[in-house]
Amino acid sequence: MRIHKTLPKRGPFAGASLLRVACLGVVLSVWPIADLVQAQEWTRFRGPNGSGVSTASTVPVEWTADDYNWRVELPGVGHSSPVLWGDRVFLTCADLAAGQGFLVCLDTATGEEQWRQTFPLQKYKKHAQNSFATPTPVVDAERVYMLWQSPQTSQICAFTHQGDEVWRSDLGEFKAGHGSAVSLVEYDGMIYFCNDQTGPSYLLALDAATGAERWKLPRETDRACYSTPCIYAPTGRPVELIVSHSYEGITSHNPQTGEQLWRMTPFGDFQQRACASPIIAGELVIACSGFATAEKNVVVVKPPHAGGPEKPEEAYRLTKTAPHVPTPLVHGDRIYLWNDRGIATCADLATGKTIWVQRVGGNYFGSPVWIDGKLYCIDTDGVVSVISASDEYELLARNPLDEGSCATPAVAGGVLYLRTDKHLVSLGGEKSK
Repeated sequence: MRIHKTLPKRGPFAGASLLRVACLGVVLSVWPIADLVQAQEWTRFRGPNGSGVSTASTVPVEWTADDYNWRVELPGVGHSSPVLWGDRVFLTCADLAAGQGFLVCLDTATGEEQWRQTFPLQKYKKHAQNSFATPTPVVDAERVYMLWQSPQTSQICAFTHQGDEVWRSDLGEFKAGHGSAVSLVEYDGMIYFCNDQTGPSYLLALDAATGAERWKLPRETDRACYSTPCIYAPTGRPVELIVSHSYEGITSHNPQTGEQLWRMTPFGDFQQRACASPIIAGELVIACSGFATAEKNVVVVKPPHAGGPEKPEEAYRLTKTAPHVPTPLVHGDRIYLWNDRGIATCADLATGKTIWVQRVGGNYFGSPVWIDGKLYCIDTDGVVSVISASDEYELLARNPLDEGSCATPAVAGGVLYLRTDKHLVSLGGEKSK
C-alpha cells in the first residue's frame, strides 16, 4: 500500500544546520527494562537514549554494493537519521527546487515506500553545509513525531505508523543563522523539545497522544545550540531530563513538571556552541560544547544525589581531541571520541586517562555507533570507517557509499541503515552471520 499525503499550507517546512553512551550493561543499570526493549527499536537520534549502542551481531565489517539488502532513492536530500519501529523506517528529506519537504515511511524488508507526508518548503538562510531536513524524527509504538523549523514558522507534527495525521503544534518562528538541528525526544508519553535560538528560547513538553502543552520553561539564552536532550534514570531515584547548552550549561529537569533540579555551567563564556548531545554512563552525565576552530570540551559530571555529591561535580574533562559536532560514545569502562576531523580517541571512563589517539581520516558531522565490539561512522564523502572498540586501535575497513553523508547510522533488527544525501541503504541481518 502506497499513500501520498499533502498537508495544508500551514507554514513552510524548516530545516537545520550541520549540528549533529553507554554499554548495554550501563544502559540496563540506568534505564528501565521496558523502555530499553522499546529503545532497541532505534526510536530517536542515536538510538537507545542517544547512546549509539546497538545489540546487533549481524552487521558486516566490510562490504560492497552487492551486499546491500536494498538501496532506495529518496524524494529529497537531508542530514536527518532514520528511526525504526517494527517493519517500518521513517526519515525526512527536502526538495528545494520543488518547494517540498517530506516525511517518508519505508518497509524495512524491501525499502518500498509505504507513504509520505508532504510539506511546503521555502528557502531561507542556513549554514552552507546544512540541509533543510536535519532534525531526526522520534517514534514510539503508536506514532512518529517530526519537527519542521524556519524563520517564518515551526511545527511539531504527529502521525500514526500508517501515515494519518494525529496532531500538530505550532511553535512560531525560529531564529538561527545556521538553521535548526536539534531532534525531539519521547519519554513516558511526552515529547520534549529544546528550542535554543537567537530569540525567546524555551524547553517544551507536549502530550504525545494529543499534542497539548504539558509545560514550557523559558531559558535565559539567546544563543542557538543543537544538543538533543536525554533521560537520566538512575536506579531507585527519580528520572531526570538532561539538557546541555554552551552558556546555560548542563541542566537537569523534572520530566513531569519542567522544574530545574540542578545546574552546572562548566563550558566558560568564550564564543562557542553546544552541538553534540549529552549522554549517560552509569552515574555520570557527559556533555560537550565548543567552537569549530577553537576550544572544545567534553565534560564528565557527577550529578548530585543522596549518598553522593550535594551539588554537581566535574569529574574531569577531555579537550585535546574533543569533537564539536559528533556525540561521544561510552561502552563498558571506555569512552570514545570521534571528532570532526577524523581523530578517534579511547579513554578510561573512570579517570579520563587516554588509552590511544589515532587519525582515522575524513571529516565528520555524523556520530559513531557501537555494533558488536566495533565503531561505525560515516564521513562527509560517504565513506563508512569501521574501527575496533578496544584498547588496541585497529582500522578494520573503509566502505564507500558513493555519495556524501552527514547523517548518523541507525541499527534495528540486526540491520544497519545508512543515510546518504539522496539514498537510504539497508545492510546486514541474519544472512550476514
